[in-house]
Formats: sequence, C-alpha cells, structure tokens
Amino acid sequence: MMPDYRIRPYSESLNPTQAQQSTILLVDDNPTNLQLLFGTLKGLGHKLLVAKSGEDALKVAQWAHPDLILLDIMMAGIDGFETCTKLKEDPQTEEIAVIFLSALDDTEDKIKGLSLGAVDYIAKPFQAEEVIARVETHLTIARLRTELAERNRQLEAANQPILDSVGDGIYGLDLEGRITFANPAAMQLTGFSQDALIGHSAHELHMYARWDGSPYHFIETGVYQTLKQGAGQQSDSDVFWRQTGDHFAVSWTCTPIKRGDQVQGAVLAFRDITQRKRQEHALREAMAEVEVLRDRLQAENAYLQAEVKNEGRFDGIVGDSAALRTVLDQIDQVAPTNSTVLIVGESGTGKEALARAIHDLSPRRDRPLIKVNCGAITPTLIESELFGHEKGAFTGAARQRQGHFELADGGTIFLDEIGELPLDAQVKLLRVLQEQELSRLGSEKSIKVDVRMITATNRDLVSMVEDGTFRMDLFYRLNVFPLTVPPLRERSEDIPLLVNKFLIDQARAQGRSFSRVSEDGMRLLMTYHWPGNIRELQNVIERAAILARDKVVPIAPHLVDSGIGTNADAFQAAATGKTPAAEEFVALAENEARYIRQVLEHTRWAIAGKGGAAEILDLPASTLRSRMKKLGIDRSS
Repeated sequence: MMPDYRIRPYSESLNPTQAQQSTILLVDDNPTNLQLLFGTLKGLGHKLLVAKSGEDALKVAQWAHPDLILLDIMMAGIDGFETCTKLKEDPQTEEIAVIFLSALDDTEDKIKGLSLGAVDYIAKPFQAEEVIARVETHLTIARLRTELAERNRQLEAANQPILDSVGDGIYGLDLEGRITFANPAAMQLTGFSQDALIGHSAHELHMYARWDGSPYHFIETGVYQTLKQGAGQQSDSDVFWRQTGDHFAVSWTCTPIKRGDQVQGAVLAFRDITQRKRQEHALREAMAEVEVLRDRLQAENAYLQAEVKNEGRFDGIVGDSAALRTVLDQIDQVAPTNSTVLIVGESGTGKEALARAIHDLSPRRDRPLIKVNCGAITPTLIESELFGHEKGAFTGAARQRQGHFELADGGTIFLDEIGELPLDAQVKLLRVLQEQELSRLGSEKSIKVDVRMITATNRDLVSMVEDGTFRMDLFYRLNVFPLTVPPLRERSEDIPLLVNKFLIDQARAQGRSFSRVSEDGMRLLMTYHWPGNIRELQNVIERAAILARDKVVPIAPHLVDSGIGTNADAFQAAATGKTPAAEEFVALAENEARYIRQVLEHTRWAIAGKGGAAEILDLPASTLRSRMKKLGIDRSS
C-alpha cells in the first residue's frame, strides 16, 4: 500500500529497538519515485520521512533534523539546488548530509551539486544496491561524526576540573623531592600507606620508569625542574607506578613553594587519567574509521573528479605520463580538423579510446561515431558491411542494407585493425577517401557521403606495403596524421592511476569495496613488461579482485606473468628487488619466439581456429602471423 505523502511525514521502522537507527528524509515531487525509494530503503531499519516539495522538505528538516536527505533536483517550486542552498545556510540544518537524485547523469549538475555541499549524486533510474550502499555509507559517516562530537564534549567536561583545581592526589615535597604531606586521595590512587610515603622520594616511588619500563631519571622529570629552577611544570603524558607494581596514566601539576625568591619546596597535584586516555584512543580509532570511509568514497568518486577536471575531453583515457600527454596534445591539434588519422600501437593500448576522444573533440561530435573491427568480419562480408548491399546482391541478401559508411554520414567512422582489410575491399575504401562516394554491393549507383575516417592497427603497414599485402596508395591516404600510442611499459607511471580505475570498476561490478592493491602487488605491476598492455592489466586486476579476501587486493606473481616476452626468473627477481646475474637475462624477442614456437608445436602448427595457437595466445590470427614473420618463425626452422 502506498504511504500517505503529506507534509506530516510518514515513518516506518522494521526494528524500532535498533540502537543505531537513523532518520532519512526522501524528497521528490513524483509519487512513483517516492514509492520506489521508500520500498528500497524500507528494510534497512531506519526511520523514513517523506516530502513532496522543496518547501515541505525545509519544514521537515527544521523539526525532525534527519541524518540524511535524498533530494531530487528537478521539482516544481524551489528545485533541489535551491533547497540544498537554504539547508546549508541554516545553522540548524547545515550539517545534514544531502545526496542529490536526478534523471540526468550530467557532469555540470554533479559539479554544481557537490559545490553546494552535497556529499553524493545518484542518477536515475535507481539501482537498489547502489542506493542502499551509498545511503549506509553516508549514514555511518554521519553517525561517527555525531559520536565524535559527543565524545569531545564529554572529554571537555571531564578535563575542566583539571583546569579548575590542582587535582585529586596532593603531595607536599621538600627540596630533595621527598614527600612531606599526602592526602587520602593520593594514598588511594597509589596504593601506598602514609607511612610508606612520608619521607620517601616521589620519584623513587612513582616516577622511576616510563610506561614502557625504560628508566626515568630524576633530573629529567618536571618535578626536578620545578625544585631547581622554581618554574611550575605540568604533564599529561607520564605514568605513576603503584605499590602493587602496575602503573596508571596521570596528569600532574608541580607548583613551587617560595619564600621571596627562594624555593622552599613544591606541591605536586595529580589525577588518574586512564579513562581519558582510553577515550582518546577510542576517538583516534573512530577518526581512523571515518578516514577509511572517506577514502572509500573518494575512490568511488575518483572518476567523477577526473571528468570534472577534464570536462569530458578525454573520457576513458587514464594517465598523466609525458608519453600520454604528448599523444593527447596531438589529439587536441588534429581533432578540430577533418584530416584522416592513423592510430598505430600494440594490441590493448587503448586505440579505440583515442578514436573516441578525437571524435568527441571534433565538430562532428553531435553525429555518430561508427566503429568497425575489420579483423572480426569475414572477407566475404567485409564489402557488404562497409558499403552496404542491394536486395539480391548475393545469396542471403533478402533486403537492401545500408553499410557502415552510410550510417556514419556527417560523423566519423573508426576502422580498427585496418591491416586485416582484404585487397579488393582496400580498392573501394580508397575510392571513398578520394571521392567521398561509394556504391553498394550489387549497385552501380554512387552515393555521396561526408565521413571523417580514423583507422587503427597493431601491424607494420610499411612492411605490408613492401610485401604487397597492403596498397601503397591507400597507406598514404590513411597516413595523413599518424598517432603512435605508447605501450604501457613506456608509461609505467600511469599504472597506479589505471589500477585505481579498474579497482573502482570491480568494486561496482562485484558489489564490494576495495581500497588499494598491496605494496608488493604494486611493485609487481610496475615491474612487469605488459605485452597485452592496458587490456592485460585490466584482466589482471579483475582476477585479483575476484580472489581478494579483504579491501587490500594482493597481486600474486602468477597472476601477472603471462610468460610472453619475458624471462620468468628475471621478472620475479626484479619484482622482489633482487637482480640476477647478467648471464641469466634472455632477450625479450628470443624468449617470445621460444614461447610462440612451443605453442605452435603443441597445436601442430595450427594457427587459426578453435584450439589453434592464436586462441591459446589470445591474439588475432593475423597478429600472430605478423609476429612469426618478424621473429623468423616457420615450421622448417
């Protein structure tokens, strides 16, 4: 049954006796959204209040003072932004945590919401697990802050008597530090009788050692300074030893007794502050817990902050290395033009993300970016996929179909793995580049298109031109503005940033919380040569996150070392900081060639297909053939 949403809030608690029950105010002018939020949070055992407008929310917040407000942005009357502003301007409500809700996942709205003092931002449609996790996190932080404030108040009240009086225990001391007077509280605190105290050194009885048992010489104590220099001393970092041999934390004040300028003795006042020290320790632990929660939230919002900083310029591209910045600078220069771009780089380096950045920064950003993997299309269908076909053009062509170039008209087409394009398709592609027109398969009619072309490859196109597998004229048409993507091993300083991004992704995917990878694990990641580049790193982090038992993710060596292009012993030694002898190193190319040959022999030299070497190595068959040629691997050698 739908609750009655009036100015008088509706509340419900499944567990009214719960000690840590919190109050949550739900604000939305849409009853359906209110019902959804209410149903999502109902089972958490918290008190739920609702309001259908910003005006009602301000009234409820004044008298109910909720711990958390879930506030919709788009509302009639005063919207969520204005409501939040008024809440933060009112001293009675300024400390209430606010989470914005919006159907628009807009970066500017996120920036504005956070600048107004909100603690988080949740986009609609709601994911129940995400809403619950964020609500519980912020309620925990709010509760801990309240507890910390109360404990501080209690501590101030407990410490006030220390400021107003000399303490509970009182000793009179002569010039040698011997006790001449002891009040009952002093005897009760220390366990010594009056006879055992009078005439004996306070230092020898109580201050002969520190809390860890190390010697505390008389001349080092504040009591000695008071007696010899006539200056009052105080401390709350010492311990007094009892007659039973145990000790307690003390706060003491030593005040000189003078006749004229001459010190006659001193009064030593002290009190047991063991409970206070325990409270301070508990406070430090609570503050540490708050810090952990804050770090987790910061980690979860790290990508949002990166988006805010870059204002959407390079979404999906992570890193701050000089090598990457050089590439991004080149993108800034070429993006506003219509020039054809050729992106060259190893597999897994993020070529698609760069293509997306070029498109998003170009005047064509409002038109489509069509992505085509030339290596994933069979040679018999490549022309149909790229240029379209007419009905009946070939067996199975039951209807007319537009190709990818027509779909990209006015926008950008990204041809990945351009080196896999068959020679006959290269001819047609050259025509599109030269004349900006194409013909569908089975048609003689020319169709004009306005398309910007971005291509990418991990192959050596120059070598392919030389051996006749790639057209020279097409190569020069594509190579107008080449971009070389650095492999991950050449931008290792970006690895921590990438690891943080992938940990956040895994935390969301698995519904868990990860703070960081272990120090040893990060050392392994920084040492490894990453033949699979960013994609390989992402896979390693995913495997490690699945296996992790707590928030700190360990990285085992076997998760990192693929065995491709590296000597395992050398890698292990580098990861642990132990360098092997020079004769133990093997050239990367030699080791890679050896490994590829072993795999080929295992598959009886079957390269493609199920169970072939390409599948085992997780490489495209064309890439494997290229590596074999470069490394001089053939069956006869």
